[in-house]
Amino acid sequence: MEQRENGGVQTFGWDAITKECERVYPDQKNPKHYGTLIKWCLGGEDPLDGVSIYDGGEYWHFVTFGLTELYEKESDEKEISGYGMEFKFKLKKDAYADEEAEVLCICSILQQIARITFTSGELFQAYEYIYTGQKQGIDVQRQSNITGFITIPDKELRTIETPNGTVSFVALIGVTDSELLAVHEQGVTVEELYQKLGSDVTD
Repeated sequence: MEQRENGGVQTFGWDAITKECERVYPDQKNPKHYGTLIKWCLGGEDPLDGVSIYDGGEYWHFVTFGLTELYEKESDEKEISGYGMEFKFKLKKDAYADEEAEVLCICSILQQIARITFTSGELFQAYEYIYTGQKQGIDVQRQSNITGFITIPDKELRTIETPNGTVSFVALIGVTDSELLAVHEQGVTVEELYQKLGSDVTD
């Protein structure tokens, strides 16, 4: 793998994630990207260094950068890069009143979920659910029925080996409060709910 440097800092981890995304989207070398102004290590509030958004045709495909070691190897765990996972999320394109605001809203939510890992060490594996009890939607206007998420193993981005260790991708899917309650209280498994939904695109 070609070494890239950013101000003298190695970016092996970052480059490996980008390479895997470009395997899926070979014609998108310059996707939308929203970076963090003040890094977490410097006292910033956002743990992710950035989120890239690829055009999947009928949806926007979000991929996080920051739950793994993007630069030099810092942890003692040689086999796993950082927390070993990055998030991805697909948002169906629609006639949004302000599409840019909706995209930024999703980026903010991904930062919030990543913050849980950074502050508590909680890892998100496939077939889990994220339920906070909130009733408001995840959209800008807080009117959507989508209030939380389930996780599934990603079908497109493969687990990759980087110089800093293994990186896997965990896909988030938006679900409604009633769907979350079915998992939380009625014994429906996340895998069963996912099969019922039949798609990894959040509408």
